[in-house]
Amino acid sequence: MKITREMLGGTPLKESDFEKGKVLFYDDHLRTAYNWDAGIAMSKFLAGLKDGKILGVRCNKCRRIVTPPRMFCEECYSPIEEWVELKDSGVVDSFSICYVRWDASRIEKPELPAIILFDGADRAGIMHLLGEVDPKKIKIGIKVQAVWKPAKERTGSILDIKYFKPIK
Repeated sequence: MKITREMLGGTPLKESDFEKGKVLFYDDHLRTAYNWDAGIAMSKFLAGLKDGKILGVRCNKCRRIVTPPRMFCEECYSPIEEWVELKDSGVVDSFSICYVRWDASRIEKPELPAIILFDGADRAGIMHLLGEVDPKKIKIGIKVQAVWKPAKERTGSILDIKYFKPIK
């Protein structure tokens, strides 16, 4: 299925928006706020997370399946239009045990970021946190499963997955 602008909704800018100063200026001063667009592939991926699904794309030429999705294959440069739903499980490809937060403050209980390679995908993954695991027992290659927020709390963010826990 080909994704079109109409399917995504939103309000396109018009030339008159620029001419009237609605885009870069607010009243008589420079507008410093900005809008962010996730793009076609990431928008659909984030919408999938809100529904509790991990979405990827399959290249029609080389048949690779990757997530997070992208609009072209970086291996063969072909456009990608085929969407696939992946399992919310995978393996730990790499990890860190962090006793220092992003702001350089020390923490007693470590944060456990990891790269998760999803089952069914070819060598692409996401960075997320591990939970429900003793840091001493984390190993590259352990099987993990997503722990989701309740459906009513999801917003279409990577944080709709609370963390990944080991599968026993």
